[in-house]
Amino acid sequence: MGHFIVSYNNAVATITFNRPPANALSSEVLSELANVLDEVEQHKDAKVILLHGQGRFFAAGADIKEFTSVPSGSEFAELAKSGQQLFNRIEEFPKPIIVAVHGAALGGGLELVMACHIRLATKDVKLGLPELQLGLIPGYAGTQRLPRIVGKAKALEMLLTSDPITGEEALSYGLVNSVYDDEQSLMDAANQLAHKIAQKSAVSMKLLLESFSYVADENFATGVEKEAELFGKAFDSYDGKEGIQAFIEKRKPEFKNK
Repeated sequence: MGHFIVSYNNAVATITFNRPPANALSSEVLSELANVLDEVEQHKDAKVILLHGQGRFFAAGADIKEFTSVPSGSEFAELAKSGQQLFNRIEEFPKPIIVAVHGAALGGGLELVMACHIRLATKDVKLGLPELQLGLIPGYAGTQRLPRIVGKAKALEMLLTSDPITGEEALSYGLVNSVYDDEQSLMDAANQLAHKIAQKSAVSMKLLLESFSYVADENFATGVEKEAELFGKAFDSYDGKEGIQAFIEKRKPEFKNK
């Protein structure tokens, strides 16, 4: 696999995301991740999955340059739907997925993190959904998962300000399960937890996760469908085009509010 390295050790499948310099989530990366999930799901000895990023960041966000090749908002909405479907699959995966996050998980990176079953992070990690800075909105179910996890008030603050929060703040809001001083202690703890869980019956864990899928809010499916539609409308707006171009040109966007 080009951007993912998969290794197996005592019933734990470790997926390492390696796309320098920032582990950006392009459509190609998401397609490859889907194939990796196929592999680990079918691997009879893999009972628990540990996902982490190689380099400075877990995933600094979507591949913004790719957005310039999308011709219309309707196709942009389809891009959102494909990402939503993948992250829904992760949330409903029949094997526990632990994610270990360091550096930053922003935009699509945080949306990926939120889909995982157990979330561990370093204390100084940056977590946020800054899409409004581009004149866009989150498209991979971020507007739906974030308020489910941290509450509507904090989620709306994070979305409207685009300000990231630290791992310690995320712990207080329930966005992550636990935090660690540095990446090494994070990975040590993540591996220890993964191997502890791997001692359980694969059958009973699968049944537990299936049962747990019913905990989701009843309006979630409707919400993510509407999010994808509005994601496309944001892309078609003047400010959406300007935000993307400004990001690529490394300048502050000049929004016209249209």
